Amino acid sequence: MPEEKRAMQLPATVTLPEAGALARGIEQAVMQDVQPDGGARPAFVVDASAVQAFDTSLLAVLLHARRLALGAGRAFELAGAPDKLAQLAQLYGVAGLLGLAANGATPAIVATRAAVAPMVPSAAGSSGGSAGAA
Repeated sequence: MPEEKRAMQLPATVTLPEAGALARGIEQAVMQDVQPDGGARPAFVVDASAVQAFDTSLLAVLLHARRLALGAGRAFELAGAPDKLAQLAQLYGVAGLLGLAANGATPAIVATRAAVAPMVPSAAGSSGGSAGAA
């Protein structure tokens, strides 16, 4: 019998005033199911189906949740995202990171730690000087 997924339910409104507290709650929730002995770590699921009013702060919170989950060795899932959220994510160029298609559909698993390449600055890209220096 497959394990039932537990999801963190987002509130109906996620705007700048709510974002800080929500981000702190997500930090606690991500660590809740992490096994200290290195055992199986279930995906961290965020359910956005109740979200009705939001601004770009929600994107920041979701990206933060994804980063925390992957850092804890967990997969990240976004479920029930409203179409408007998918459109906003597309506009800001982060729809792929959140697993949102242009039509708002969400895939089952968005990301796993193995799928994330570390960002390393390129030696060829740095000149050592300031671009704005005269």
